[in-house]
Amino acid sequence: MHREIPAARPGNRERVVELLRTRGALSRADIARLLDVSRATVSNVVAVLQAAGLLVESGSTGSGAQQRRGRPGSLLTLNPSAGAVVGIDFGHTHVRVIVADLAHTVLAEHVRTLERDHDARDALRMASVLAREALAAADVAQGKVIGVGAGLPGPINTRTGAIGSSSIGPSWVGLRPADELGTLLGLPVIVDNVGNLGALAEVTWGAGRGAQVAVYIKLDAGVGAGFVLGGRLYRGACGTAAEFGHMTIDPAGPICRCGNRGCLETFVSVPALLDQLGSRHDGARTAQDMVRSALDGDRAGVRVLADAGQRIGAAVAIICNLVNPDRVIIGGELSAAYDILVPSLRTALERDALPFASAQVTVCRGQLGDRAVALGSVAAVLHSTSGFLRRSRPDGPGAEQNAAMR
Repeated sequence: MHREIPAARPGNRERVVELLRTRGALSRADIARLLDVSRATVSNVVAVLQAAGLLVESGSTGSGAQQRRGRPGSLLTLNPSAGAVVGIDFGHTHVRVIVADLAHTVLAEHVRTLERDHDARDALRMASVLAREALAAADVAQGKVIGVGAGLPGPINTRTGAIGSSSIGPSWVGLRPADELGTLLGLPVIVDNVGNLGALAEVTWGAGRGAQVAVYIKLDAGVGAGFVLGGRLYRGACGTAAEFGHMTIDPAGPICRCGNRGCLETFVSVPALLDQLGSRHDGARTAQDMVRSALDGDRAGVRVLADAGQRIGAAVAIICNLVNPDRVIIGGELSAAYDILVPSLRTALERDALPFASAQVTVCRGQLGDRAVALGSVAAVLHSTSGFLRRSRPDGPGAEQNAAMR
């Protein structure tokens, strides 16, 4: 028996939008089955959302498993033109801004370089300028933007919005970037850790699609991670979960920027690996230099990266024993060295993880490259379906009905 919930209840609209956002095009019958409500309830909700301009028809289910008696059911999708989202990636030496529609299509993308020791507020002002330029390039009015997402390398306290520590620079510590950026742009802003956003992007669009428990590992100037459990990010009690780079692997190791000794990041981050290569490899000044020379056969580069893979694999084994993922996704600059990193990573994982945990996990390379964090920022906004509904087109057909339903 279906659990009947009145169509006028706001939660029903959020549930339908969430389902279409995560599953893509669906028929009314599919929605009724997946939400366990009657088709009449779905029809009422869909009519309200279509009148507000939030849903559109997209062909038909045709034949096959989804076909029903009589005329094939039409497919429903989110209306790409009903709004747009801005995604921002703050890196150590760059700001990347994209504008995407509600069908996840990137409409514009702007990137600017930053000084490594940049001032946080200068970076925020640059991002606000780039966002306006990208919106103009995409021909999107600010009134159609349902929200802004931004990623930063460092833990963000979900209770206060403040950055507790940051690998990006000391000027970010204690800052509340969502408030600052929201004031500059005049738009609602969501800020999260880059590892979380990379994980969300890969699960939504990339190598993590279909995974029940995914771990995303971002290997860059810092080492971050994100956990997606049952399709949702796991942030912990106050937003500092998945600080993968700060697992202690050698209590007598070098001092980390976090104040502890022997964190994983002190051994396998890009600066740490370049330091290991040392003066004998003056040509390897960037991650790209190091990876390129290793792929060309440089023995020292291969050894440094393979050793890094071994250390990462031992740390991943601990994660596998704790959360039992079915997918581990390698992202960040060092993912370009995937073919060198992963054999030793896999060996350490199989050695140190429980046999049934290592046997079922798939280790794979991220598919979204440099865009992962910016796309994850877009996904974070789209996951806030209440914001999507609040920002529906006020001048569209049925706007009065939609306003009355809020």
